[in-house]
Amino acid sequence: MTETTGRRERKKAQTRKALADAAMQLFTERGYDRVGVRDVAERADVAVTTLFKHFPSKEALVFDDDEGREAALVTAVRDRGPGQSVLVALRKHLQDTRMEFRDDSPEFTALRRLVDETPALQEYMHRMWLRHQAALAAAIADASGVPEDDVRVAALARFVMESPALVRGHDDPRRALEQIFDLLERGWRDGSR
Repeated sequence: MTETTGRRERKKAQTRKALADAAMQLFTERGYDRVGVRDVAERADVAVTTLFKHFPSKEALVFDDDEGREAALVTAVRDRGPGQSVLVALRKHLQDTRMEFRDDSPEFTALRRLVDETPALQEYMHRMWLRHQAALAAAIADASGVPEDDVRVAALARFVMESPALVRGHDDPRRALEQIFDLLERGWRDGSR
């Protein structure tokens, strides 16, 4: 039974990858708005219903790597080292996982261009990242021993979730991220850097 389950999961992963690859090829060739889900399904040689079993929307085809991001954020908080603060753990997690906008590969450059040129994808990407905010806030509250409805927890989760968007486009995004987390850890002081 385990072998069958393993084969089934591999097949699902292959179909998902084929759909995501077909979508990116078509979107970069023709433009996002000129491609329908039927076009993507045909290119991947699957039915439209199969496409929707793997992706809930056309926008989700572009962001096929979102699975696991929420779990990774929560894990960064829950599994941080002894004596390590929540903010230090989140800073390290974002440095290790969200700095991909420095990626110069042709695939990433094409993805970035596609998102930058498509308002629907910009909005979806923003919503996709922020939807993990509630889970992160709950993990922070649990780790800090404060109620989940504490506004400070919600604010901290929001600031952490927004930080990748804030540093994108900076000459030195890693330094910009450090500045954001320094602010979160130490607070704002007028006239100081």
